[in-house]
Amino acid sequence: MLEFTTSPLPNPTSPEERAAAMASLGFGTLFTDHMVTIRYTEGQGWHDAVLGPRQPIPLDPAAAVLHYAQEIFEGLKAYRMPDGSVASFRPQANAARFNQSATRLAMPHLPEELFVESIRQLVAADAAWVPDADKGSLYLRPFMFASEAFLGVRPAREYIYCVIASPVGGYFKGGKSTVTLWVSHDYVRAVPGGTGAAKCGGNYAASLQPQAQGIAQGCDQVLFLDAVERKWVEELGGMNVMFVFNDGTIVTPPLNGSILPGITRESLSAVAAEAGYTLKEQPYSFDQWQEDAKNGRLKEAFACGTAAVITSIGEVRSTHGNFVIGNGDGGEVARTLREALVGIQLGKRPDTHGWMTTLA
Repeated sequence: MLEFTTSPLPNPTSPEERAAAMASLGFGTLFTDHMVTIRYTEGQGWHDAVLGPRQPIPLDPAAAVLHYAQEIFEGLKAYRMPDGSVASFRPQANAARFNQSATRLAMPHLPEELFVESIRQLVAADAAWVPDADKGSLYLRPFMFASEAFLGVRPAREYIYCVIASPVGGYFKGGKSTVTLWVSHDYVRAVPGGTGAAKCGGNYAASLQPQAQGIAQGCDQVLFLDAVERKWVEELGGMNVMFVFNDGTIVTPPLNGSILPGITRESLSAVAAEAGYTLKEQPYSFDQWQEDAKNGRLKEAFACGTAAVITSIGEVRSTHGNFVIGNGDGGEVARTLREALVGIQLGKRPDTHGWMTTLA
């Protein structure tokens, strides 16, 4: 594995400044002192692993990422444990998905052990920025982009990998118990054979316009249907979705190449089984969703992902009609699964799966 060098931090944040900044945490607006950078050059491989101050990245205006969008990223969290240590939830799974995204974007793989070590280096340096468990977590953002300066259409030969960190509170403002969704019938997030299963910035850029439409309709998030028939539920702009029926069955849309394979989604399969629920992957149409919500067959629906963990869906709006799910304020299954998963992440429940990795 590469050896990390450390660059000095010229102006570290004082404990008083840090405490003031962390007194009221939002999401993704506050950043820690350090960052990790590692460079890749074709023929040389990965080199120059540095833990240094968080600062702007010098970039040539002809850098390939600015023209052809060769860029991928991950999102995971570090948590303050009851004994004061800091641990992360399934970073190896993020490392594996990072490389799956790299394959789709014709980018080099980063060794999984180097991915985890880069996170460990950053968290160890900025451990004081990890909030207490009752206040939030430290959101980690590893990302890689093509840095070679050229204007030809081909995979770049040079890349920069970075990790930055942000102390965060709840993803949705005000700690909402449920969210309202806008179902987009005009736009799609991804297409079969496209980049939907990769975690790349273009997927999220494509969600911004329909997300803006949803916000204009008083909604919190946008949900996308499939690109071919425009009838099957796929996922939200940044989260997977699950449905709970009156027989105790939980259904989530199957991975089909256009849905991101969420790590929270995968983890919930095991957590749900332990709680006595049956989770199935099967297609579910918007029309059926609307009908099941009205006739009472559907009891709950919730979104899941790293940022928000599990968030119940209270109302759904679209140009094809609006409807409320259950009583509109969430349900017992979502609360049960959230408590179980968050309990493992915060070290309050036994980690029987070996999901937690100590970082500092």
